[in-house]
Amino acid sequence: MSIPYRKPFLLAHCARLALSTVLLVGNAEADASNLNFLNDTPISYMKPRDMESIKGALVQVLNTSKDAETTGWTNAQTGNSVRIDATMTPETTVHDGAKTCRSVTINLLAKGQSMTLHPVFCGTGGRDWSLQKR
Repeated sequence: MSIPYRKPFLLAHCARLALSTVLLVGNAEADASNLNFLNDTPISYMKPRDMESIKGALVQVLNTSKDAETTGWTNAQTGNSVRIDATMTPETTVHDGAKTCRSVTINLLAKGQSMTLHPVFCGTGGRDWSLQKR
C-alpha cells in the first residue's frame, strides 16, 4: 500500500532533509519521476566516502566554528572522480541549559551545479548532533 505524497510537501521536505539523508543515511537516489530534479545536484554525485568526510567536517564546524565563520571542504581525498566543494557557515547558536542548537548554511558545488541547505542541529557537544525537523 503506497502513501500519496503532495508535491508541495515533498519539495519542502526534501530541501530540509536532503543533507541529513546524505550525511546520515546514504546516497540520495531519485527513483521516482517527481524526484528527477535531484539528478544533477551536487548530492547526486556524492559517494559514501564523500558523505563520511563531509559529515566529519560538519561535526568539526558545529563543535568549533564561531557564528559567521566559514569553513571550506572538498572531496579531493575521497577518491571520487567528481570534484565536490562545500562551504559551511554557522549562522546562529542558541544555548538552552546543556543543549546547544546551531543553524548552518551549507553550500555545495559540483559540475557547475550548486545547492544551498539551511539545516539546524542540536546536541550537547561532541558527536551527538542531530538534525532538527522544522
